[in-house]
Amino acid sequence: MVLNWRVTTIAPTGAQHTIEADGFRAVVTEVGAGLRSLTHEGRPLIVGYPEDQPPVGSAGLPLLPWPNRVEDGRYEFDGQERQLALTEPKYGNAAHGFTRSFPWQVVSGHAGSVTLRLRLFPQIGYPHVLDFTISYTLDATGLEVETTALNAGGTTAPYGLGAHPYLTLGRPLDEAVLELPAGQWLAVNDRKIPVGRREVEGGPYDFRTARPIGDLALDTAFTGLARGADGLVRVRLATGDGTRGVELWAGEGIGWLQLFTGDTLAGDYRRKGLAVEPMTCPPNAFRTGEDLIRLAPGERVTHRWGISPL
Repeated sequence: MVLNWRVTTIAPTGAQHTIEADGFRAVVTEVGAGLRSLTHEGRPLIVGYPEDQPPVGSAGLPLLPWPNRVEDGRYEFDGQERQLALTEPKYGNAAHGFTRSFPWQVVSGHAGSVTLRLRLFPQIGYPHVLDFTISYTLDATGLEVETTALNAGGTTAPYGLGAHPYLTLGRPLDEAVLELPAGQWLAVNDRKIPVGRREVEGGPYDFRTARPIGDLALDTAFTGLARGADGLVRVRLATGDGTRGVELWAGEGIGWLQLFTGDTLAGDYRRKGLAVEPMTCPPNAFRTGEDLIRLAPGERVTHRWGISPL
């Protein structure tokens, strides 16, 4: 007997969910519920990656249930000593939560919107059950991302949100002009763990007035964010002549932004875009408790951010 087998190649990020509206097009992945691509009239607004490759530098991924790093992966919560898996072995830290490698299920969608859901069961060092939903929605202004976490378990859970899009102008980052309404930044040690808060005033990280990035390397958390009358904080990346730009906005509860120029990324991805990462808490919040959300059983919390062309 001769058996004929047909091998189906599956993308590293699983199924690809495409939404379109008002000249915008976005591709959201099954694995990690990441934003793989976002364009306006064919122009990229973020650094994307091919369907047959995994995301580089956590590009476009939500970071749940904590953003950034936990020193040594060790923290204490409500009297319990806990040890997370060390997913950043180079520095000996736990990084970016758990959900980046899990498949998410589509629960609703139409031409311009898709909503995905994931139930996170207890993990090493995190004995909680959380239900996450993420909605990606396009309209005439751009993309809005809404993330909700519900504590579906019986114990209070530590929680923080982050996301990892890389904004791009389609040209070298050194030529870009950055506007960042942040009054403070975090200095870090050689393991990327914060050691103190600093004022931006008069220093190299002061982008409250728009100016070129140049060759400045950033992997830096900022806070002291100034918001508009609508309650939103806006980070803008533009060309020197002002003919092209892209903006990331973040809503209530997002009090931190991590900016990363991608200097450590390999090949063509090095300094190809600027990661502007909305975060509800700073790095190492599981250890310090700073701006950490205590999510009680049955409680839910929602945060919003988005991207628009200028």
